[in-house]
Amino acid sequence: MYASRWMSLMRHVSVFGSAVMLASTFASAQSSASQNQSNAVAVSPSESSSNTVQMAEFAAPDGMAALPSAPNPSSSSSGAAAGQSDTTFRHGLMRSLAFEFGGGFNAPAGDKAYITWGGQFIAGGGIHVSKYLSVLAEYQFIDDKLPGAIIAEAEAQGGYAHIWSLTVDPVVDLFPKSANDLYVTGGGGFYRKLSSFTDPEEEEVCYYFCSVETANAVVSHFSSNQGGFNIGGGYQRRVGGMYGDGKTKLFAEVRYLDVLTPAVTGISPSGMGVVTIPADTKLLPITLGVRW
Repeated sequence: MYASRWMSLMRHVSVFGSAVMLASTFASAQSSASQNQSNAVAVSPSESSSNTVQMAEFAAPDGMAALPSAPNPSSSSSGAAAGQSDTTFRHGLMRSLAFEFGGGFNAPAGDKAYITWGGQFIAGGGIHVSKYLSVLAEYQFIDDKLPGAIIAEAEAQGGYAHIWSLTVDPVVDLFPKSANDLYVTGGGGFYRKLSSFTDPEEEEVCYYFCSVETANAVVSHFSSNQGGFNIGGGYQRRVGGMYGDGKTKLFAEVRYLDVLTPAVTGISPSGMGVVTIPADTKLLPITLGVRW
């Protein structure tokens, strides 16, 4: 009987001990988890990031690139500001540039004109210094006829003069804020003048078939390089924009042009008749065009 009671007691003690061991194991696990959680909360974000990078560097094999770092907000904002500044600079530069293109005809000026009527075109580019002042570098080409008296003196059948020029010409707007504006302009620079005399000659012309045609061929010419100046003014009309305030302007102008050519006295170009031409070549170029 005692043996059976002893065996029963031992079974109870064994069950109780097992329960105590399970309880202690569970409590230990809970304590460890709570301690890990508290440690995780106590770690600052910078330390966590540093530990992560150190662990990644330790774990990465040799030769692998380092993990990319997070973008720096300050560098992003500075890059955006630099891009915006560059765009503003380009926009401002484009608005400060000035261009023009036009064409028209020329009238002789003065009693003893060395040149007669003809056509011309002009192209220019520069900058808008202010709303009142623009400075343009202008290229002009003039194609005019020679007077009949000079052609006859040279014993030729025809003749013409070509003038190329490259000048610097300021343009002053008198009413820059108005849609209808008046302006004055003028300047000077380099001029090259080529005088050519022609005679009709027969020549063979071939397209789909060949034929003999008569054309004016240059039989003699002479040229000169010199300075010159021009001065004038005009009217321009602003176009474009919602309220007629666009940058584009249509213009009509007239200038007085004096090319300082030397006098030609008693020369015989290429064995032709003796030619005498007074100094200076004076013209009135009349131009229609566009500026922006």
